[in-house]
Amino acid sequence: MPTVSAQQKVTTGTSIKTMLQIATPSTRQIQLIAWGFTLDGVPSSAGQVELIQTDVAATVTAHVASGVQPLDPNAPASLMTLGTTGTGYTATAEGTVTATRTFDANLVPATAGATDINYLYQWMPDERPIVAVSRFLRVRATFGGAVNMSTFIVWDE
Repeated sequence: MPTVSAQQKVTTGTSIKTMLQIATPSTRQIQLIAWGFTLDGVPSSAGQVELIQTDVAATVTAHVASGVQPLDPNAPASLMTLGTTGTGYTATAEGTVTATRTFDANLVPATAGATDINYLYQWMPDERPIVAVSRFLRVRATFGGAVNMSTFIVWDE
């Protein structure tokens, strides 16, 4: 959550990396509304950014409760699971994923002047994916050369 400074960017690194993870508790599923990302420059090599549901958590920097902001300012606080194997960002370990569901993927070209360094996708109401209880929604990036990224996910609980 940006306060006295701007929203932070995180480096993608040079192999697959979870940039953002949302962990649903055993009592609540979520319905996706939108997601997106911004790169701070054209990558030196082509890459891919994907939005997937997994059965295994990555080890992440834990979000604090105030960093998970409701879409409706009058809504109660989010019930998403916080912690280093819960809702967080910039993974240090990916875990051994055995099952996934892909919701979206975006190939990012490595060409000068590429315009695809900002990406936003919003689902129509009747096509919004649902992330099951006790699952992990991840934005993962795979680039051969590191680039800084900021990313977001909008959901309804």
